[in-house]
Parts: sequence; C-alpha cells; structure tokens
Amino acid sequence: MSAIANSGKLVRLALRRDRIVLPAWLVVFVLFAAVNAAAVADLYPSVASRVQAAGASNSTPSLVMLYGWIYDPTAIGAIAILKLGGPYAALVGVLAIILTNRHTRSEEEAGRLELIGSTVVGRHSALAATMFTMVGAGVVLGLATAAALAAAGLPVAGSVAFGAAWTGLVLVFSAVTAFIAQLAQSSRTATGLSVLALGVAFVLRAVGDVTGHDRHPTFLTWLSPIGWAQQVRPYAGDRWWVLLITLGFSVLLYAAAYVLASRRDLGAGILPDRPGRATASKALRSPVGLAWRLQRNALYGWAGGFLLMGLVFGSAASGFGELLNSPSAKQLITALGGEKGVTEAFMAAVFGIVAVIASAYGISAALHLRGEESELRAEPLLATRAGRVRWAWSHTFVALAGTTVLLLVNGIGAGITYAAHTGDGADFGRLIVAALVQLPAVWVLTGFVVALFGLLPRLTVLGWVVLAALVALSEVGPLVKLDKTVLDVSPFAHIPKLPGGDVTVAPLAILVGVAAVLVAAGLVGFRRRDIAP
Repeated sequence: MSAIANSGKLVRLALRRDRIVLPAWLVVFVLFAAVNAAAVADLYPSVASRVQAAGASNSTPSLVMLYGWIYDPTAIGAIAILKLGGPYAALVGVLAIILTNRHTRSEEEAGRLELIGSTVVGRHSALAATMFTMVGAGVVLGLATAAALAAAGLPVAGSVAFGAAWTGLVLVFSAVTAFIAQLAQSSRTATGLSVLALGVAFVLRAVGDVTGHDRHPTFLTWLSPIGWAQQVRPYAGDRWWVLLITLGFSVLLYAAAYVLASRRDLGAGILPDRPGRATASKALRSPVGLAWRLQRNALYGWAGGFLLMGLVFGSAASGFGELLNSPSAKQLITALGGEKGVTEAFMAAVFGIVAVIASAYGISAALHLRGEESELRAEPLLATRAGRVRWAWSHTFVALAGTTVLLLVNGIGAGITYAAHTGDGADFGRLIVAALVQLPAVWVLTGFVVALFGLLPRLTVLGWVVLAALVALSEVGPLVKLDKTVLDVSPFAHIPKLPGGDVTVAPLAILVGVAAVLVAAGLVGFRRRDIAP
C-alpha cells in the first residue's frame, strides 16, 4: 500500500472541518486587498503624485523597515500593495500555521490520527492530505486575490504575481509548521515555535531592507520567506523566478517532515523528552497550574514572536519624525495608518494589527477547553475535587493572562527601541500603555469563545469566523466609508488610538464588562450542561 494511500479522502475531511473558518479568512484577505487597492488608486491618480509618495516612503527607513521598498515609483500597483506586504503578510502566515497545526500535530495529540491510521490509509496520508489542503487553500487565495486586484483596475500580470506571492507565503509557513510538528511533542509547542519562526522571518526581512540602499536589500532579506514574497516585485518587473525559491523551500521542508515522520513514534517528537521531576510540583495541584503547564510552551513561542515584532515596530517608529516636513509623506502615512500625527498614526495602526494577532492567540488558547473536553481528558479531572467552574476557569485564565503577556512584551520591545532613539524614558511607558490598552477588545473575543464553549460547544469554531469578520469590518469599513454605527460593532473601534489620542475610561470599562459577562455566561453554561464529545 502506498504511503499516501487514500489521502484524497482525508483532504475532503480536512476541507469539511475547515468549511467555515477557511472561506471566512480567505474572503477577508481578498476583500481587504481589493478595497485597499481601489482606495490607494483614488489617492494617487497621477504619475507625479505616485513618484512623490514613493520617494517619501523609500527615503524613510522606518517605512522601509515595516513595509518594504516601493520598487517602481510610477506604478500605482506597487504603492497599492505596500500595506499588504508587511504586517498583513504575517497575518497570512499566522493563518497557515494555525490550519496546518490543526491537521497535523493537533490531530495526532487528540488520538484521531491513530484511529485513522488503523484504517486503509498510508503512513503519511494525513501529512500528505494536510499539504494538499494547504496548497489548495494557497492557490485559491492567490487566484482570488489576483482577480480582485485586477478588478480594482490594477494590471493583470502584477496582480497574478502578487497573488502567487501570497500563495507562496501559505506554502512556506505551512511547510515550516509541518516540519516543526515532527520535532515538537505537543500541538501547543509546535504552534508557538512556528509563530516564533514567523517573527524571525519578519525581522530578517525588515532588517535586510532597511540596511540596504536604493531599493537593494541585503542578504538578510533573502533569508526570509516574507522577503521572498516581496522580491517577486509585483507591478515592478514581476520577477517570477523568485517563486522558485519559495516552491523549492516548501518542497524541501515538506520532504524533511516526511522523513522525520518516518523516524518517530506516533505521539512523540524528534526532540527528546526532558526527564521530569520525581514528584509533581505544588503548582500542579490546582487546575490553573495544570492549564499553565499544558499551554506554557505555546505562550513562550508566541511571546518571542511578539517581542521581535515590537523591537522592529519601535525602531521603525523612531524614524518618523523626519517626515513632519513632507506633505506627501504625511498623506501616505495617513492612508496607511490613520488621521493623527505621523508617529502616532503609525503606532496606533501597528498596535491595532498586533491586537488582532493577540486575539488569534486568545481564541486558540480558549479553544483548548473544547479540545480537552472532546478528547476526553476533562472527565478524569472533573471527577476530582476540581469542579467544573474551576477547571473551565483555569484555561480561561491562561488565555486572558496570555494575551496580556503578548501585548506587554510587544509594548516593551517597541518601547525599548523607540525610547533608545528619542532618549526620552517616558516614551517607554507610553508605548507599553498603548499596547496594553488593546486588551479589553482582545478579552471580548476570548470571552466570546468561552461563552460558546459553555453554551454552544459545537460552535466554538465561530470564534475564528467572528475574528475574521471584525478584521474585515475594522480594515475595510473605513475605506468604503461604512456608517459609524456599523463600525462600532467591532470592539476594536472603541479602543483609544494611543499613543497620542485621548483616553476615555467608559468604553474600556464597558468592554471589560462585556468580556466578564461572556466569560461568566460560559462558565455557568458549562456548569449546567452535559459533557459533550
């Protein structure tokens, strides 16, 4: 029997499981790309205005660090995709990481791969099915994005090149996650390490671009998958050959994952287990201590990625003061980040993106409640004195505290590099506050998942759909000038635009109250319902 026998059936199973989450996120990415392209095209209708804006961006190390170079100053497409090539490329990577881990290490950890393996499937069918699923998802994302950009009036060839670059991002970070899943011993650790790898890729691209000159990045950019996507240079030459690097790297890592999968036992990782203590620590006597032990490795990886991104963002923000005398640069930054001062608009936009990624962690951590229940690991604990509410609260607490840690380390990283440049120690605290002020909105999404777990456990996957909808509302809504009443549906719309904005306590207090009500509803609902498989 072939090592990948009947993998097609597993592909159909994976697509069925992702039938809600995957389409929702694909629609968000495609919609944002199209609307953003149309908005930028209206902002810079003439070649002279494009050249002026591109010159301002390329001469500003801070913008180059965050978004990369504009390789053709005369092409409206090259300017239109500027925002899509930096932080939003990282979001594409996050999606690939979460979905790949869901169908590899998470399935193995839950014991479902062992059950599937007892049927007529090959040894590597599950891994092959994951690869085929992610390749299909990447191709659909690329084609749909290319069609949307072309429909927005951008050149077809450049649109296809950009779509192919996003396809490459999905393939690379899916392959990275599949490879790490063979090394790690748990799905949480695999996710954390994959996010850390994404953070390293973002930093390498940023440093490689900013240390280059005249649109020529250094070799560091060529060490980053995000850098490869940008070096395709859509609308600025369309260097198709760069896609061969992405494809080759993805094939190599997937092949390595197959080799490693053949050399380890089911449920084990290539990296050896560290010998534990002879007796359990006192911390494991409580549900919170156990939840922390189960999720800490994932949090470490996420925190490392957030710290790296914070260091890059703070360093990028430190150079925005030089733009104050450039009207065209001000116009460009306003289009990218908001309507406040240059630096403040930039940092407010960045922390908004960081909050979305932190929300992804919060949702993922809260979903462990459903995972522990459906995988029958909750019942033995609930048979002890732990109690339902204490057990459910343990993972909820880790999710809420984990999002706090992520935003804190991101603010610390940004504060360190920004304050080092300005020489004003107060800036360190200001950026930490600007990062942490996002917490109430992040907690609302985490609380929403907890509420679903307690009241409608089979619908917990809707947490990802709601996050996708809110991202679309926050990013696309202002561009298409939706009514403020509609925009206010998003909890992120009520967060003060710090640094530089005014802080009103009432909206933050209301968001915290909403999060508390959602968490309470979830805990009470779980206490009153039956354990659901």
